[in-house]
Amino acid sequence: MAPPDGKDVSVDEAIVAQPAGTALERGAGLIRSHARALPNRPGVYRMLDPRGDALYVGKARDLKKRVATYAQVQKLPNRLRRMVAETASLEVVSTHTEVEALLLESNLIKRLTPRYNLLLRDDKSFPNILLTGDHPFPQVSKHRGSKSRKGEYFGPFASAGAVNRTITTLQKAFLLRSCSDAVFQSRTRPCLQFQIKRCSAPCVGRISEQDYAGLVAQARRFLCGESSEIQAQMAAAMQKAADAMDYEAAAGYRDRLRALTQVQAHQGINLDGLADADVIAAHQEGGHSCIQVFFFRGGSNFGNRAYFPAHDKDMALAFVVAGFLGQFYESRTPPPCLLLSHSPGERELIEEALSVRAGRRVHLSVPQRGAKRQAVEHALANAREALGRRLSETSSQRRLLQSVSDLFGLEGPPQRIEVYDNSHIQGASPYGAMIVAGPEGFRKNSYRKFTIRGEGRAPAAAGDDYAMTREVLTRRFSRALKEDPGRDQGAWPDLVLIDGGPGQLAGALEVFAELGIEDLAVAAIAKGTDRDAGRERIHLPGREPITLAANDPVLYFLQRLRDEAHRFAIGTHRARRSKLIGRSVLDEIGGIGGARKRALLHHFGSARNVARAGLADLEAVPGISKTVAKKIYDHFHGA
Repeated sequence: MAPPDGKDVSVDEAIVAQPAGTALERGAGLIRSHARALPNRPGVYRMLDPRGDALYVGKARDLKKRVATYAQVQKLPNRLRRMVAETASLEVVSTHTEVEALLLESNLIKRLTPRYNLLLRDDKSFPNILLTGDHPFPQVSKHRGSKSRKGEYFGPFASAGAVNRTITTLQKAFLLRSCSDAVFQSRTRPCLQFQIKRCSAPCVGRISEQDYAGLVAQARRFLCGESSEIQAQMAAAMQKAADAMDYEAAAGYRDRLRALTQVQAHQGINLDGLADADVIAAHQEGGHSCIQVFFFRGGSNFGNRAYFPAHDKDMALAFVVAGFLGQFYESRTPPPCLLLSHSPGERELIEEALSVRAGRRVHLSVPQRGAKRQAVEHALANAREALGRRLSETSSQRRLLQSVSDLFGLEGPPQRIEVYDNSHIQGASPYGAMIVAGPEGFRKNSYRKFTIRGEGRAPAAAGDDYAMTREVLTRRFSRALKEDPGRDQGAWPDLVLIDGGPGQLAGALEVFAELGIEDLAVAAIAKGTDRDAGRERIHLPGREPITLAANDPVLYFLQRLRDEAHRFAIGTHRARRSKLIGRSVLDEIGGIGGARKRALLHHFGSARNVARAGLADLEAVPGISKTVAKKIYDHFHGA
């Protein structure tokens, strides 16, 4: 309930003892007793399980009435009955308006990922094009993340490829620089971009600041949707140059016109007369949904992306769209217009909430005719096709996982497979890697890397793959036992695969025995005697090694898992090795930053010579005080 000082949000948390009876009766009784104390005002409620994790987050115009409906279990769908049965406590946040409640609900769902809400799994930001505003000759570049640098941002684009193509067009058509300010400052002659007619070389004075500003203005108008006017101006300039028999200049305008034409050809469908809009179309089939989002800016198509939100199979499409809009724009600024294939539940409320988030009016529209309807139909066709492909892939994946279950003797198709591999070069920079796969494919947000520390009963020596495997598995499953002993959070694997042979398998079984884990399926995959793909041997506890036929789909699947683990382990190792290559013994000395390190290396020529230098020699280096010189000398001479 709201406090008397009039703050916007207040928290009312209560945990009520559960009455006796079935789990469903206990949950309903808890909700009923809690609802009596709730206010008749807007807010957000959270159903929590016994561990305090969120089961469901909802918003209400009237908290008392809304929460009380969950106690009427006979009127609830099966999904919500399960949720009520698991509810052990409630948390309630009251707000001044229902719009505030909707915004808070979207934020909490995104942050807490409750099991019984529609969940949009989208952790990727969209790239933009940046025209910098802190330099006399602005740079055009791809930008992703917070818009902290001064300049103009154009986007979002659906993919990095779309941004790269557009930047290439801007370089060809408007001859804008893409180099960094540091490179720009250090140039003494034109670079290759100038030679291939993608830059006007402002770095060496081949174009004046005023003329370059004119090119920037044209590029800005192009990105704002005025491409037709720009093309007309270029065509007129080309004709004028040709009439004056300045054929070289005419050819330059011709090439710039071609670049503009090519980017328009890639855009496909466009929206004339509509500056900025997102087209959102949803299709539902077999209890699954696909939502396609097309981004239009300045009337031009900036690409599209498909989403497959997780939700209950009985959820109506209107509520799927409503939940998607709230979560999709939770961390993004919506454009002035959203063109939808289906009207969402509580449309006016969502429209008002998005307007508050954007700081200006946002209009939701379900067009019925004209160019806007054509754009929606185009997005709807894409959603239908994408969902069809997804369901087909899911069906194939389900059959494949059933075959994996049969091979390894599992109780059912595995929902989580963990694959482990190690990487090092003669023991240097050793890393362990874990990748995760499931019915939906690779779960890259669950990947983990392990820096080998040499821990455990048998410390991992340089190049000792067996000890490295034991250390990685010990750390992984010791933590799992501590954080999820009940194995009900979805973080325990149904199958553990080790890249290796019987030695790695024996090491893994040792670890599990020491930790008291006796019911995990584990196997090792080793290449054949000639280390040829297709001759892999699968080692299982207490069984003879298995060799699958070279054309067996399960073998292809296991090879993909093994290769992905190998790729991730190698990538982690290379990144660490590259970082170490750039280090020197001078980095080990406290107080020696980049400037002092450069001064020492320029003076002595190498870190070895710095180590051999006397105290007086060190004091003679510019920027090195007597105190710092003494610290350097003592570091190398053991004082």
